[in-house]
Amino acid sequence: MIQTVVIGILIKDRIKEANRTLRVLSAHADIISTRLGFHEVTEMVCSRVGFILLHIKGAPGKCEKLMEELNAIGGIAIQTMTFE
Repeated sequence: MIQTVVIGILIKDRIKEANRTLRVLSAHADIISTRLGFHEVTEMVCSRVGFILLHIKGAPGKCEKLMEELNAIGGIAIQTMTFE
């Protein structure tokens, strides 16, 4: 069964964790329909905290593999919503 999953990723320190996170996402690009990343920026500061929203489409096994690899990264937190 094909499912649609929305994954929210909180990157606690973009300078430390962004590269590893983006490598994992690139390795799973075939199941990522949409990727939206943002962080707070003002004239005085660029936040080290970042957020990524992913829209995932694909077989559950592929999504589970992505989640395993993301969970192995320290310094991020993940939340999901699944639609079937």
